[in-house]
Amino acid sequence: MTTDLSKVRNIGISAHIDSGKTTLTERILFYTGRIRAIHEVKGKDGVGATMDSMDIERERGITIQSAATNCDWDGHNINIIDTPGHVDFTIEVERALRVLDGAVLVLCSVAGVQSQSITVDRQMKRYKVPRLAFVNKCDRSGANPMRVTDQLREKLSHNAVMMQLPLGLEAEHDGVIDLVRMQAARFEGPNGEDIVWGDIPENMVIEAEARREVMLDAVSLFSDDLMEAILEESVTEELVHDAVRNGVLSNELTPVFLGSAYKNRGVQLLLDAVVRYLPNPTDVVNEAIEILKGGEERNFTLSNDSEADLVAHAFKLEDGLYGQLTYIRLYQGEVRKGSDIINTRTGKKVKVGRLGRMHADQMEDIESAQAGDIVALFGIDCASGDTFTGGQQISLTSMHVPEPVVSLAILPSDGKNQAKVSKALHRFTREDPTFRTAVDDETGDTLIRGMGELHLDVYVERMRREFGAEVQTGVPKVAYRETMTMGVPFNYTHRKQTGGSGQYAKVIGFIEPSDDGDFHFDNKVVGGNIPTEYISACEKGFAGCMTEGAFIGAPVQGLKVVLEDGDSHTVDSSDMAFQAACRMAFRETYVKGSPVALEPLMMVSVEGPNELQGEVLKTLMQRRGIIVGTTEDTGFVRIDAHVPLAEMFGYANVLRSATAGKAEFTMEFARYAPAPTEVAEDLRKDYLEKRAKGH
Repeated sequence: MTTDLSKVRNIGISAHIDSGKTTLTERILFYTGRIRAIHEVKGKDGVGATMDSMDIERERGITIQSAATNCDWDGHNINIIDTPGHVDFTIEVERALRVLDGAVLVLCSVAGVQSQSITVDRQMKRYKVPRLAFVNKCDRSGANPMRVTDQLREKLSHNAVMMQLPLGLEAEHDGVIDLVRMQAARFEGPNGEDIVWGDIPENMVIEAEARREVMLDAVSLFSDDLMEAILEESVTEELVHDAVRNGVLSNELTPVFLGSAYKNRGVQLLLDAVVRYLPNPTDVVNEAIEILKGGEERNFTLSNDSEADLVAHAFKLEDGLYGQLTYIRLYQGEVRKGSDIINTRTGKKVKVGRLGRMHADQMEDIESAQAGDIVALFGIDCASGDTFTGGQQISLTSMHVPEPVVSLAILPSDGKNQAKVSKALHRFTREDPTFRTAVDDETGDTLIRGMGELHLDVYVERMRREFGAEVQTGVPKVAYRETMTMGVPFNYTHRKQTGGSGQYAKVIGFIEPSDDGDFHFDNKVVGGNIPTEYISACEKGFAGCMTEGAFIGAPVQGLKVVLEDGDSHTVDSSDMAFQAACRMAFRETYVKGSPVALEPLMMVSVEGPNELQGEVLKTLMQRRGIIVGTTEDTGFVRIDAHVPLAEMFGYANVLRSATAGKAEFTMEFARYAPAPTEVAEDLRKDYLEKRAKGH
């Protein structure tokens, strides 16, 4: 690992499902000398792609866990994280982007910008990650990288600029034309190792010159020197590279590169672009919060200095071949094998027993790591998102963790499997913040919660394979919510006399729906009728009622409580009395506010051939789907719809049979919406029956 941070790149490779991320990473590892042979994603050769180290990944041909590796290219050290494309594993993308400095957005030359491309792009924008675009699969039938570049502009609002032109498309794809060098590159040798530069074919010279003009016009906005050179007709390659880098670092330019990872074309030139244009750790401003004496907080910028105090972020946990691995990104300072570091969340000091650099599921021991590096600690007890320091009270901002929307009851087949299931669940919940477990109060069943059917299906399969735990699964359940639809005032007095001092508290105000789906508490008490020290108890009392509503027994969302007045007693009032008063006031008021059941709606995107549009629409309408958009493009159609999650179970099989396997879909949580009357009545009936049995 180089200590020169200008020679370090921390990048992620992200895209829609089946755009070729893992295949691209496999080629990168081959060309950088990290692996000696290329293996394919589905494991047809019995080996499988290096970065898909789990058997289940190789069998299904999908990436489930993000995998880290590192390689060297042109004197630069590149840390790479290959992330999943399926939305069920979106947390893997979130936590990777939280710690990465740059990214490569991979797009399919045929399908273009797809639903998950939009989600990944939104995640990159959330963490302000500069990116390059790589239009893959230029050898496929229907490939059109120019159209994909237009989609980047239209659908993702990118200032996308083609840096290359394809040398032929589909079966005739033979290489690329570099618009900076104005030369054609062909990739020869058994695995495309040899780049042969030559003149641009005569029939493409005019188009190449026109595209170069467009490219120079776009990138010159980021360099006065280049703009001057264009006017004087003295443009150099170095001036263009500097301008493109400025545009990428400002997040105002997305250079587009082309190729076919599977056919070994264009990957080395993409690596050149990664080291030329994507930021090194010193180009990125990372901020943290320092907790001062007295609990005060101040924001400060991390230095990237290896001599400064250690600040590192634990962004991913994994129980692998070597036990618990904690992936950390160092923002400043140095960590050494045998040194002591402090977890600022727990305040505990821990010793670094083993420090490693990861290559998929292989760990290479190292003695130390400096600011800007991504490494793994072995045997450290912590949670995902923790901050490690040398002693300062510093906290890095946490990552965005979406709430799970599907739950599934699991039952060990016998007592022997109970311990195995517990061990598996403990490990999975530590690894994955979107995977949760709970116990159903009514049935006593163990519930697992996640982002979708595939998410839970993979974890059940991993229980069987990795822990030998046989489990039976119930019917997937939906995470319903409830809320009030109209505002209602409350005026409640709590009195209780049990000998000695009693309990007394009075609260007056109103409860109304809020627009953003969150709980809000607004204190408008004046004159000290409720002493200041009891206001927090009032807020706590109302907030505690949000966990279970009285309509269908689901968590309550989207309410605002305004406390206007009340009364207290010098002896009998207490925190407990005011909490009790607020709880009872809520129960009385809530049922008067016309409560409704809310069901999760999913944004479902189905893509398939144009001629199957009618069949796809039929499958969505049968599931109470509301069509929100249709996009047609060269023989393909994408239909976006809001569909209740409750109607989506088993949809994969239905879509497959309706379209003869020619269409695919992705879905992600969109919003909560009022459930239809018949659904709400069934939920209400079930809730009342369970409550009656409980009494």
